[in-house]
Amino acid sequence: MRIVFLGSAQFGVPCLEAIYHSDHELVGAFTQPARPAGRHRSKPHHTDVDSWCSQNNVTCIEAENINAPDTLEKVAACKADLMVVIAFGQKVSQEVIGLQKHGAVNVHASLLPKYRGAAPIHWAIMNGETETGISIITLADRMDAGLILAQDKIPILPDETVKCVHDKLSGLAVGALMQTIDQIANDSATYLEQNETLVTKAPKLTKKHGYIDWNRPAGQIVDQIRGLWPWPAAQSVYVNSKTGKSWRVAISKASALVRSTEKGDICGTLDENLNVICGDDALQILKLKPAGSHLMDFEAYVNGHQCGAGDLFVSAEKALNGLF
Repeated sequence: MRIVFLGSAQFGVPCLEAIYHSDHELVGAFTQPARPAGRHRSKPHHTDVDSWCSQNNVTCIEAENINAPDTLEKVAACKADLMVVIAFGQKVSQEVIGLQKHGAVNVHASLLPKYRGAAPIHWAIMNGETETGISIITLADRMDAGLILAQDKIPILPDETVKCVHDKLSGLAVGALMQTIDQIANDSATYLEQNETLVTKAPKLTKKHGYIDWNRPAGQIVDQIRGLWPWPAAQSVYVNSKTGKSWRVAISKASALVRSTEKGDICGTLDENLNVICGDDALQILKLKPAGSHLMDFEAYVNGHQCGAGDLFVSAEKALNGLF
């Protein structure tokens, strides 16, 4: 089949490469325009898909709006049988989808109908899921609500972060997508409706999602840390009880420890073992990154800031509003 590919992020690159090396024909590639990046935002940063196309001498068209008349004409000129859309970053209209004989399919990084939305991997980890997967679906008017053609799953291991799961799912998608394309080509594909009663959402992340509430159980905070590293990162403000000085930090790795609640415990306080008292149990911080500094072991941070029992981690939200 003749296939046109729409994608921007690294997540879709393994699938793009598989299509390119398959018996099917890659007849076009579209991606988001290069955006300013870097500390001074002075250099244009091309998408991962655009970079892969450049390295493999594949023409890639930057589309500010895939649904604009001039871009629609370029899609039509590809005369594709099927459109594959993965982490493209724009809503694709039914008019564009209808240009292909077999419409369009999408790779989504969750076991739909769970975690529809922009950040399915992050939310699955933050919610303590023990498995996730990929879904191959048709594109629909409503986000991630298309018919399911294939699914495959993997476990989420207790120490895995978003990047680990992202990379595993990116590779997992290749086999399912290529099998689906073959089935569409020979008219053997099956299309299943999603169960709308089981829908959960995975909305776009903001920095506020990273603010740690130390009144929550330690295990939930660990999941928040794993699900948000490296961005927007689980954040708090460390306050030295002796000097009153404070530093904003992002926690990249931690574990939950069983701890009995004692009278007078204040959530967010370092106990005698320099673990953070939580709503339930305690959090052992393993690695963190102070604002403006590099990632370091908590032991090095303790030595550098003379941390001690009674020091406090305060919600970043409270710190920003001057509530401590």
